[in-house]
Amino acid sequence: MNQRRTINVRRVVKVLQGAARSGVSIPELLDQCGIERHVLEQPDTRIERDTFIRLMLLVMEQTQDEFLGFGQGRKSKPGTFSMMAHAVINCPTLDAAVRRGIRFYELFDLNMRTWLRREGDQARLVTEVDPRLDFRDVIIDAMLFLSLRFMSWLVGKVVEPQAVYLDYQPLKEDDEHRFMFNCPTYYNSGVNQVVFPAHYLDLPLVRNELSLSHFLRESLAQLFEGNVHNVGLPARIRGLLSEDYGGHFPDFGEVCRRLQMTPQTLRRRLKDDNTSYQEIKDSIRKDASVYYLSKAELSIDEIALLMGFSEASSFHRAFKKWTNMTPSAYRRTHFGETNEHP
Repeated sequence: MNQRRTINVRRVVKVLQGAARSGVSIPELLDQCGIERHVLEQPDTRIERDTFIRLMLLVMEQTQDEFLGFGQGRKSKPGTFSMMAHAVINCPTLDAAVRRGIRFYELFDLNMRTWLRREGDQARLVTEVDPRLDFRDVIIDAMLFLSLRFMSWLVGKVVEPQAVYLDYQPLKEDDEHRFMFNCPTYYNSGVNQVVFPAHYLDLPLVRNELSLSHFLRESLAQLFEGNVHNVGLPARIRGLLSEDYGGHFPDFGEVCRRLQMTPQTLRRRLKDDNTSYQEIKDSIRKDASVYYLSKAELSIDEIALLMGFSEASSFHRAFKKWTNMTPSAYRRTHFGETNEHP
């Protein structure tokens, strides 16, 4: 079993303990996730990461707390992370995004605080968690790990930590930190922080509202996966086209000029990536369409115009080609009931 795609069952037990304290039925949770009871008594067992993600999502839903009940009365209501992500997505650099995200969470009465320190060529993301919390080690691990992954997603490349410092000592030797951070971990350090090269903070964000909309539909899975290596040529073109996207795209020649490539070179490199300029445009149109369909105040006809279609029927045909569903059917299925006719 690939350890990078699995989670030690000891972490599963801690999530269940947090859920139980919030009044969630543990037997029902285990049944819903397909986790056998006897597995919980085998401390060296590992479960599939997707099963762990499903467990976390169910606990969030049933506790109405993105902190999974670990905050002892301090809750982060579902949707808080989403609002933070929307608040930072238009920042010019990672440095600005991290600092804005920190300010966002300072608006809430939580038992923790985070700050960013930049010292020469090193940066430190530090988190301080109330020592009275029963599950503070779980909170600290999650804060540092998920922060690193979200930062990496924002800039489209892995923010590689140099070291992680934790102010506690695990009760049992745990390889989990090695797989989580892939760098030296120091215990009983008196501080909880992840240290990484400061140059990452100067990187521009390569994401936008459209890519964020897609990310938020499966954010927990993407953060655990850590697959952010999509800043190759297709991603650069997507970012370029999405900067001021309004339903119309620059022609291929303009894209070549902005990328400082000849048309022949750009076509060849896109072919090497098993795509084309047309496929990239269609992908953006599809993502934009889904984003606008989530806005209940917009009619299908209005969305068609926003997408650059002069006739709604043309938009219907294009959208069905992209998704095998009509726009109205897609809206009903994914965003709830609508009065629109299919």
